[in-house]
Amino acid sequence: MKKTFILLVGLFLISVEGHSQLSQAQRDSINQLTQADHRLMMDRLGLESLRPGPSGNPQAPNAANTDESKVKLVNLPDPLVFEDGAPVKNVEDWKKRKQELFELFDREMYGRTPQNLPEVNWEIVWEKDSLIGETLTRYRKMKGLVDNSAFPEISVSIDFEYGVPKNVDKSVPLVLEFGWIWPAGMQRPTSPPGPSWQEQVLAEGWGFGVIIPTSYQADNGAGLRSGIIGLVNKGKPRKLEDWGTLKAWAWGASRALDFLATDSKINAQKVVIEGLSRYGKAALVTLAYDDRFSMGLIGSSGAGGAKLLKRVFGEQIENLASSGEYHWFTPNFIRYAGPMTQDDLPIDAHELIALCAPRPMFISVGSPTVEGQWIDGKGMFDAAVLAGPVYELFGKKPLPVREFPPLGTNLNSGDLAFRQHEGGHTVGPNWPFFIVWAERYLGK
Repeated sequence: MKKTFILLVGLFLISVEGHSQLSQAQRDSINQLTQADHRLMMDRLGLESLRPGPSGNPQAPNAANTDESKVKLVNLPDPLVFEDGAPVKNVEDWKKRKQELFELFDREMYGRTPQNLPEVNWEIVWEKDSLIGETLTRYRKMKGLVDNSAFPEISVSIDFEYGVPKNVDKSVPLVLEFGWIWPAGMQRPTSPPGPSWQEQVLAEGWGFGVIIPTSYQADNGAGLRSGIIGLVNKGKPRKLEDWGTLKAWAWGASRALDFLATDSKINAQKVVIEGLSRYGKAALVTLAYDDRFSMGLIGSSGAGGAKLLKRVFGEQIENLASSGEYHWFTPNFIRYAGPMTQDDLPIDAHELIALCAPRPMFISVGSPTVEGQWIDGKGMFDAAVLAGPVYELFGKKPLPVREFPPLGTNLNSGDLAFRQHEGGHTVGPNWPFFIVWAERYLGK
């Protein structure tokens, strides 16, 4: 039995992202285990079935709505109103309101971060000097070993790499990305012409880091009984308010920040969190829950991230609650695709953005004709507009307009910034615009 359990743990930790090498048998096993766990959560919630989500294929009979005339926003909660209806009048009131919002997000959407989280001990796997672009860089590969003494059957470690300009005599800012390091010998996808984002930030005199979230929590439901979630639960299924993968990934980024704070080359008060797509969701959750991160670059995070869930356009709650994505959230969230709907949700994305105030945030999205409408750029823009009053409460500048701007408009005059670039599902074309905007906070 113990050998079988260990084999399953190994299987759970395999990522299903496109760059992973999986046999069909492994994929089938992951799918079966995911479906079984999803069904178990539904049973515990007393749900017999869920509403199916719309299709991302515009030609499908059940295609997601992309018609603005059909969008009707109702029951949008006000971040500056307490649950009892009293107004938030000042920053001291906001501190109390934040706790209400954290409770709602914990209970209904992202889950509760456990109290009994183990320690992480970092070791340098290797260190070398590398020329990245035109910058001589001290580059480190790190391994964060998670204390598993409470349940030795599950081992967890965090893969993290970072680089800083070699010839600097002061601590520097750093941009930390949720991403992956491409294995040797594998073909990278075609990149936009010009320098990589790492080369661009190094040229500014900043450092960069990449944390591999799937190294410590797999991106599938089968992995919920391993990784950091499984370790804390000692291999047992989640309870209905337990944290999901997005919060687990955020936990790993916070542990990387713990280590960066010990490196004299890094200014730990100027660490940016960045991610794209599901990793954009994770970056936003990280920024909201860990106020040590100084700012965020949130790329095409969509539903479950910066997009308004009550806006019926593109991806919907039914998609998020399905067996393919439910693991990102607490099991309680599945209910909103069953007996309840998005209109019953007591919180929405603009309040998650508001929880990041007063720290700066740049929201990036691609072209609706290239990236598609699934991500819903306007839904993310509208959420940022609705979060603006909380930033103003701190004396910060919100987005300068309330109407969705034309493609390519760079809204960078405030502490909330937004740009919809001409490309697809990538942050790539927005990196130069982000860097110019971020200079006012990070220096050059």
